[in-house]
Amino acid sequence: MKRKKLKLMLFLFGISSLVAAGATTQTVNTGKTDKNMSVSENKQEIKIQPSNKTEKGYDLNFNTQNYTKKTAEVNGKTIEYRAYENIVYVKNPVDVNYQTINIYIPEEYFNGKSVGKYNAKNAPIFFPNSIGGYMPGAAGTVGMDKRSGKENASLIALSKGYVIAAPGARGRTLKDEQGSYTGKAPAAIVDLKAAVRYLHYNDKTMPGNADRIISNGTSAGGALSALLGATGNNKDYEPYLKELGAAEAKDDIFAVSAYCPITNLDNANEAYEWMFNGVNDYKKINITMLDYNVQRKEVAGKLTEDEIKRSADLKVLFPQYLNSLKLKDKSGKLLTLDKNGNGSFKEQIKKYYIDSANKALKAGTDLSTFKFLTIKNNKVVDLNFDEYVKYMGRMKTPGAFDNVDLSTGENNLFGDKTVDNKHFTKYMLEHSTTNGQMAEKI
Repeated sequence: MKRKKLKLMLFLFGISSLVAAGATTQTVNTGKTDKNMSVSENKQEIKIQPSNKTEKGYDLNFNTQNYTKKTAEVNGKTIEYRAYENIVYVKNPVDVNYQTINIYIPEEYFNGKSVGKYNAKNAPIFFPNSIGGYMPGAAGTVGMDKRSGKENASLIALSKGYVIAAPGARGRTLKDEQGSYTGKAPAAIVDLKAAVRYLHYNDKTMPGNADRIISNGTSAGGALSALLGATGNNKDYEPYLKELGAAEAKDDIFAVSAYCPITNLDNANEAYEWMFNGVNDYKKINITMLDYNVQRKEVAGKLTEDEIKRSADLKVLFPQYLNSLKLKDKSGKLLTLDKNGNGSFKEQIKKYYIDSANKALKAGTDLSTFKFLTIKNNKVVDLNFDEYVKYMGRMKTPGAFDNVDLSTGENNLFGDKTVDNKHFTKYMLEHSTTNGQMAEKI
């Protein structure tokens, strides 16, 4: 993929995350296996007993015989599969609690049989990560979704013949015994790449087709899935992968399933305020880690005068950036914004909303209560953009991703081994209320 096209693709991924704010998204529940796992009462850390540890270290060769045979019921049908869990996917792990992968394979593939159109040679590999808010994410499992009480996506995919490879990855809050941070950027994407390399490295011995890896994630996990798809075999990551002792293999993937991915962080502050400027009430989600589980708490509030001014400052910066991209629609028409934030780009986004509403309407969804929609002859013909934005609601305060007080998860993500939080945009560095530092370019 050409660099310019890649840049535009990541930009559009970022816009999709903004327009989806407040929407209900599909998530992949990736629970934690009970086998070979305990919890330290003092440090409240997951304690994994790696299944591939030898006297010489961690063996990166997939052992087809080291498994547990399991069954599950999906839609009234019992399926059998083999569970290969707690596999450390690098030779020199920084944190074995998270640098592991769980692999689940239909029993049929070990008996020369097929599941639907798939067999041991051509089965795609579903690669869901459990990362949320750039926090540490443990290797996932197949099972029931805690929120819905139904089969999670991994179990459904397994029942359809997919091989499941659910990796864990380090996150922004992790520390080692010396108190140094070990999960700051780019730790998570490096870990996911290392896990992909493990699959490619073992492609000949492990059922499933490593040239058909499909990465899945939501929000921060969606962003990492997008990056994983866009940066396959990128040499910039090589030093980090070598340091971890990743397998000598490629790390490109086949496809990405990303739900509301948070990308293009350099310009996300401006994009968010272009959309939500004027909406001064908010309901934001605070994310913390408690007993190795990600905790989310909703906090409601109203923007201060300083925040309202900051929102206005950021909003006017977005059109200049957007216009510099020279985006075009399918007919070749430039998508632009004027200094007030209006223009063909906004109309294009509006068209996507209308198309989505018509799809829902056609499927039988009652949209009559949504006053921001104009419906004529059973068709959505117009949408009040500003009223729709108010309906969605503000979920972040300015700056949404890099804030003056270094309070965001992304500020925390771009810290280093000794400094917990850093700025990564010029505006916020210049307006920092904490004498914050600028993150180094990776």
